[in-house]
Amino acid sequence: MTTKTSIILSLCCLCLGFGCRSVSRYAATPSGEEYVGYLFAYFTGNRVDEESIHFAISTDGYRYTALNGNQPVLDSKAISSTGGVRDPHILRGKDGRQYFMVATDMTSSKGWDSNRAMVLLKSDDLIHWTSSVVNIQNKYSGQENLKRVWAPQTVFDAEVGKYMVYWSMKHGNANDIIFYAYANDDFTDLEGEPKPLFIPRSGDLNIDGDIIVKDGLYYLFRKTNSAQGSGIKVATTRSLTSGQWEEDERFVQPTRLDVEGSSVFRLINSDTYILMYDLYRDGGFQFTKSTDLKNFTIIDQEVQMDFKPRHGSIIPITQAELDRLNAMWGNRVPAL
Repeated sequence: MTTKTSIILSLCCLCLGFGCRSVSRYAATPSGEEYVGYLFAYFTGNRVDEESIHFAISTDGYRYTALNGNQPVLDSKAISSTGGVRDPHILRGKDGRQYFMVATDMTSSKGWDSNRAMVLLKSDDLIHWTSSVVNIQNKYSGQENLKRVWAPQTVFDAEVGKYMVYWSMKHGNANDIIFYAYANDDFTDLEGEPKPLFIPRSGDLNIDGDIIVKDGLYYLFRKTNSAQGSGIKVATTRSLTSGQWEEDERFVQPTRLDVEGSSVFRLINSDTYILMYDLYRDGGFQFTKSTDLKNFTIIDQEVQMDFKPRHGSIIPITQAELDRLNAMWGNRVPAL
């Protein structure tokens, strides 16, 4: 069952001060504008009031300032069926002027096997969002033993010319599997039956899938467990729906701490990629960097945030977008 709401927020507009670290320029967006900064969408914790969408901005990809005083930018109760949302993933559309978000429709207070739905959101300006709830168990037959629908994300499938939504699901006592379906043209619902996107040879659990494209190759980062431990592994393919994945059996996170909720983005005007993830047992959040998406180095000493994120995602933004976000949700804070 799909419900739709329109979220229009009006908050006081204040200015935000930044430090003087240089701003990298980047290739133009599809609309002809250059990127000058970053938008970080995230949630903050396991309490109901923390299971919500938050925004932060940066001009260099390393130092982030929370918008709206680190309070939610959307009302979780208005956009979800459970009263909370987790794991927001944000994507710029192919036209450069539309934005898509997806999130887990869930409050952890009801249990880790309690949710059956995801939230799809769309915006033309990063400020005003329309939203739809997609309940997998209600929408599709044969889902009676579905236990959870976790961490949806979106990628544009160039072969099909559609936006693919992919997420992990657990049925009965089986391990979580990453499934996919294509969004409809309005980004309000899913088309067709969910199909497995990736099942590892080992059959181990897979959650928190995150796809990034580099040189025509799709890299799927995912959290998995194995006999050797747990962490983040990578699989690659030239075609998302071919079923032909090359699996790298190494854990790529350069830490021995427990991790989940990984997300990768490329720095503006750079060949450097940032892999970030949640140190969920230790209450931390870590940034690492790589140029080959295989070997990563911890860069915690270079990162500053005036908030503590959990699972989230980052996109590059233009000056106009940065100004618009800052005007809507900015705060007067000392420069970092």
